[in-house]
Amino acid sequence: MKSFHKELWMNVPDRMGFVNITRNVEQALSESGISEGLCLVNAMHITASVFINDDEPGLHSDYKRWLEELAPHEPLSLYRHNLTGEDNGDAHHKRQIMGREVVVAVTRGELHFGPWEQIFYGEFDGRRRKRLLIKIIGE
Repeated sequence: MKSFHKELWMNVPDRMGFVNITRNVEQALSESGISEGLCLVNAMHITASVFINDDEPGLHSDYKRWLEELAPHEPLSLYRHNLTGEDNGDAHHKRQIMGREVVVAVTRGELHFGPWEQIFYGEFDGRRRKRLLIKIIGE
């Protein structure tokens, strides 16, 4: 069995945003030479996520509104975590909801998606560099 990994770096200019990273993952898969296996993509920061869904702007806008309703950024006093001097208690909750990673099957050298599926990086405490891991195993 072969193993391949690659790191991506993100720097989302806003506090919250979503970036379609499907092409980056497909490029890594091509570089790996693996044609049958599994591809893991995970956010290496506790205030960011990776998820699969449709690349539709209305859906992304709905996510932002929904997440802000579930875990609003302000008031900062809402989160005990912020007593440490941080201001990102909400971002930890948003990451928990949206998930840490995705695993996609690799079939005949391609990501084996359902209709409309794309891979996204979700940022909830942006304006700084953060790392993602792509790990592909198989033959």
